[in-house]
Amino acid sequence: MSQPRLYGELAYLWPIISPPGEFRAEAEVWLQTIMDKLGEGRHRILELGVGGGHNLSHLTQDFEATATDISPDMLELSQKLNPEVPHHLGDMRTLRLGETFDAVLIHDAISCMLTEADLAATFNTAKLHLRPGGLLIIAPEWVREDFRAPMVLHWVRDQGDIQVTVQEFLHDPDTSDTQIESVYTYTIVENGQERVEQDTHTTGLFPMATWNRLLNEAGFQTETVRLPDNEGGYGGFLFVALLG
Repeated sequence: MSQPRLYGELAYLWPIISPPGEFRAEAEVWLQTIMDKLGEGRHRILELGVGGGHNLSHLTQDFEATATDISPDMLELSQKLNPEVPHHLGDMRTLRLGETFDAVLIHDAISCMLTEADLAATFNTAKLHLRPGGLLIIAPEWVREDFRAPMVLHWVRDQGDIQVTVQEFLHDPDTSDTQIESVYTYTIVENGQERVEQDTHTTGLFPMATWNRLLNEAGFQTETVRLPDNEGGYGGFLFVALLG
């Protein structure tokens, strides 16, 4: 699958357009979910597809974390934000660290999985990195039942001498497949100079039944936990799955 520009040459925009502080309320739900399912303690957690490490940055005080991502540029951002965390470059479908953890976390990077085979491979990776009774938490951006399109999202963020205006056009070019598309337009004002960049993200979209079936086939018992509302309406809940 091709890599969006945001995960490469435009990665420096990520801390500006989606700053770590905006993840705090959601991270509290992740933290409480881990504690509810695994009990108190400094559990070992592995995040697959850590991105810039923004969600993880709110969990490292409570847990012993390890992080992975397929993008070297995003991994570098996370390393700067979470310097005490070991980071590994790798694809969540094929990664094999040779370690086991109490919990595996996958934030919205799971949306980069475009087919059922991608999801199944990722769930197998999680299973191979979990101890018996371990916990898998997943936060898809959308499931088929909640998705509505087309839609346009718009926001503005500032950091230092950089201002970024983001417009996301989200649509489903082919309703017969398991993919949707977001076209991003970034208007960047830096040192008084303005330029416009475009970026296209193709992400996966699956019905609840598919998620539950594939998790069950991988050996997980699954429930859902609601997340705090957000402006775009995406990422409404977590899949919380215990390894049987």
